[in-house]
Amino acid sequence: METSRNPRRRTVLILTALAVTGSLTATACGGESATATTSDGKAKVTVLRSNGAIFEPLYIAQQQGYFKDAGLDVTIKAGAQDTSQNAPSVLNGEAQFAMTDSSGFLKGAAQDMPIRIVTGLQSATTKTDPTDGLLVKKSSSIKSFRDLEGKTVGISALGGTIQFICEYLVQKAGGDPAKVKFVALPTTSLTDAATSGKTDAVFSFGPFYFAGKDSGLRSIGNGMNDVPGMVQGLLFSSRQYLSKNGDTAKKFIEAVAKAITYANQHPDAVRAIDKKYTQVPAAFIDKHATNYYDKTLNTTVMRTVITKMHAFDLLDKEPKDSAIYWDQAPTSAGE
Repeated sequence: METSRNPRRRTVLILTALAVTGSLTATACGGESATATTSDGKAKVTVLRSNGAIFEPLYIAQQQGYFKDAGLDVTIKAGAQDTSQNAPSVLNGEAQFAMTDSSGFLKGAAQDMPIRIVTGLQSATTKTDPTDGLLVKKSSSIKSFRDLEGKTVGISALGGTIQFICEYLVQKAGGDPAKVKFVALPTTSLTDAATSGKTDAVFSFGPFYFAGKDSGLRSIGNGMNDVPGMVQGLLFSSRQYLSKNGDTAKKFIEAVAKAITYANQHPDAVRAIDKKYTQVPAAFIDKHATNYYDKTLNTTVMRTVITKMHAFDLLDKEPKDSAIYWDQAPTSAGE
């Protein structure tokens, strides 16, 4: 069990090592600056997906022929378990695009990695019911995020999106995030940690969140949906690849955008992909609503996330927008 109130030093050291490794490899190999093509002239593209979810539009774009119609030959591969570690593979040309979440990308951007977001895949929204959130025992004295002061919260990883959302909601409720202790636990152990009293609360997600509620745990708030517009899934590429292959990248994100629209209109297609590529039981997949996908990157909310992550000591510095988004990415300042 890993415990930390301030994982900043550990995070910075890891990311610095990744940045150096990626930069050296990209320099040695020259990166993937020129688009490889198939014998019939299609541009070859490799994209690294997450191991959990939100990758469904990628497979839909493949199944519905959107990539093929755009003149692309796309290979989808499972990336690193921690998606923030996909950056070196993109920098050295092993893949042209990769998935991660807000904090995963921002940590790389804060370390001056030459990577840029090309499109969103999913953002927190009030259009759907929560699929993640804080769970406590029914008898717990914790009634709001403010009550987490002096308490221990179990999360799947330190220093990432989940720790950020907990600290942000504690502060929003009038509490002091610095007084909350976080411990890293296996995702599969979160429910047991809360029910056994090993932790005062846990922040869980997906099937584990619903399993925790089914076991009798009580949820507080609406999870990440309490920060509408926060990017939960995105695709990024290297600045070098984008500068040399802008047309290919544009075709790629346009195909993904078509797939996002299709996914939102055809939930059964999403369920079929989840049954094939995840380890979630089919009965659970059929029982619950599918994700709502969104290509739009809300720059206003992202800036709030950046500012707060830095204030909470989860980011070494605040990267500028010019170091975050590709100039062709679907950005919006929101309402």
